[in-house]
Amino acid sequence: MSGLGTTRAVALVGLAGHLVEVQAHLAASVPGFTLVGLPDAALSESRDRVRAAVTSSGLAWPNKKITVNLSPAALPKTGSGFDLAIAVAMLAGARLVDDARPQQVVHLGELGLDGRVHRVRGVLPAVAAAVAAGYPRVVVPAQDADEARLVPGAEVLGVRHLAELAAHYGAEVDELPDPLDDAPAVRRAAPGVAGDLTDVLGQSEARAALEVAAAGGHHLLMVGPPGAGKTMLASRLPGILPDLDEAAAVEVTAIHSVAGTLDAAQGLVRRPPFEDPHHTATPASVVGGGSGLPRPGAASRAHRGVLFLDEVPHFGSRVLETLRQPLEHGEIVIHRAAGTARYPARFQLVLAANPCPCGKAVGKGLDCTCTPIERRRYLARLSGPLLDRVDVQVELPRVSAVDRSERGEPSATVAGRVAAARAASAERLRGTPWTLNGEVPGSWLRERLGAAPGLLVDVDRALERGSLSLRGADRVLRLAWTLADLAGREAPSRTDVGRALTLRTRGHRG
Repeated sequence: MSGLGTTRAVALVGLAGHLVEVQAHLAASVPGFTLVGLPDAALSESRDRVRAAVTSSGLAWPNKKITVNLSPAALPKTGSGFDLAIAVAMLAGARLVDDARPQQVVHLGELGLDGRVHRVRGVLPAVAAAVAAGYPRVVVPAQDADEARLVPGAEVLGVRHLAELAAHYGAEVDELPDPLDDAPAVRRAAPGVAGDLTDVLGQSEARAALEVAAAGGHHLLMVGPPGAGKTMLASRLPGILPDLDEAAAVEVTAIHSVAGTLDAAQGLVRRPPFEDPHHTATPASVVGGGSGLPRPGAASRAHRGVLFLDEVPHFGSRVLETLRQPLEHGEIVIHRAAGTARYPARFQLVLAANPCPCGKAVGKGLDCTCTPIERRRYLARLSGPLLDRVDVQVELPRVSAVDRSERGEPSATVAGRVAAARAASAERLRGTPWTLNGEVPGSWLRERLGAAPGLLVDVDRALERGSLSLRGADRVLRLAWTLADLAGREAPSRTDVGRALTLRTRGHRG
């Protein structure tokens, strides 16, 4: 006599969730356990975890030939998050639980050998995919229940032990185990106060450049000696950015759920994230990767926020060049043998560098001990194509004794102007796919500004001299629109274009 049990699970490919039907067939044959449907190594090991968890829960293991199919079979399945669904389907096939009730329920969770249900990554996008597919009832580990409830319309049941879930489905369990706490979750530490712009002494031009970058979503390069305030300015950029809207908050939260850095107790991620990888980071850690289907890297975790590369000339050239795709398209596409994953990565890139290896080549550079060749090689590590995508390039001077008494405006005041400028650009761009000036293509800008007589004379001259590329000219126009938005003007003036050109070419390259 054979039996068939069915339930549901979700397979994540990047942030996209695909509903998976989990079928368990029990036949009167030589006892065994076969798992089919393109599982990876971690998923193939679920056979032993499920067997131990079932017996540890006080349930009888059926002495039959068990075949579990994960459909669609052509879709790669990775990870241990299918354990709970496999166990429930097997118990339903053996008629140890009501075989009808689990059919329309999605189960997510890893099983321990003692029957405990452990948390898994990517619960938020997985539950969102289940609800979108018409399966609002989901069972998740108790520690992931708060995260799952962030999805509107989800009916969430959090369980700590397989026996608890089996009893819920009608199994005869002699005694439910004591509720034991799961292993401590590795969570990101709660972010501290980012600091205020009033902490930055002097550097009025750099603060103004930071405000322009924040208002238009522009990328920023700061070149200056050690101690000039580059890192301090970069760390305060998220403090002057507005809160994320609902759609962006859900998207950012889903990325951090897949990455395993989400603290669901804090709810949706409402503030722009800030990522600052060390210069020894590998390409996989920055743009994403890993065995099997790739995980999101720092660039995706910085989506709708800031990616800060301090001492950027010390980063590997492969790391820097891999950022060109997300800077241009706002997403990262990672191809691996196990599949292709897409992660959004529309971030603000902030680069900081010393003017030379010793960091003293400021002003006349009399204290610098580097040779001219060493200076050129040092900054030449930043390729022209990468710098051509950086809108604002600013040089920071050494802070003097006079500058120490100069304190700028607080972050709250600057944030108010940034929010007003972003609201102006969003209103102008209503009906288009863009909301920030930094996202607008050059062709659209040229059509809007090309008719104004004499407005782009300085840009045309820079193009003729070769100090500006055509892509750089488009970025000057973006900056000019942002300057106009900050000033409350309906369109850029020639003064705005001239200042944008200065912000664009002030760095060590044009």
